Amino acid sequence: MGWKIADEGPIDIKKYIIIGAPHTSWVDFLLGALIKYSTRVEINFIAKHTLFKPPVGFFFRALGGTPVDRSKSKNLVEAIINIFDENEKFILALAPEGTRNKVSKWKTGFYYVAQGAGVPIVMHGFDFKNKKYIISKPYTLTGNMEIDFKHFYNFYKDIEGKYPELFNPDFYKNIT
Repeated sequence: MGWKIADEGPIDIKKYIIIGAPHTSWVDFLLGALIKYSTRVEINFIAKHTLFKPPVGFFFRALGGTPVDRSKSKNLVEAIINIFDENEKFILALAPEGTRNKVSKWKTGFYYVAQGAGVPIVMHGFDFKNKKYIISKPYTLTGNMEIDFKHFYNFYKDIEGKYPELFNPDFYKNIT
């Protein structure tokens, strides 16, 4: 398809969170699935429960998905931390924007899960302008959200999603 992988990513750690941005199109998921299978890395994800209904629900489960009912997810961060604690190997991919639409700021659950589980964050993105898949080295959180989100910004600021107008480059401002 003409895409290049800019880095191979982490190969020696068994637990981490992968965050992906800009998430502006359903094509992001398709490319992510292709990367997952081409690299043979067991990557898991969570998605809204409505995606797991027939006839396509089996497909999302086969790709490593777990359904989440957002209206009932008051302890979702704790539940995901427990999954990390209970498994010797667990890699979770999340889109911190939480949607393909433009958002003013990112959701912060991934941050609290990484902090609570003591796992690093690996950033990745699909740069549609250059047809390049970019992945970072693992990043260990500092505990200072402002510093950490500026680090995320520096990684994503030059990555252009399929629909660039749907990505808010100021996602890191006003994080709480």
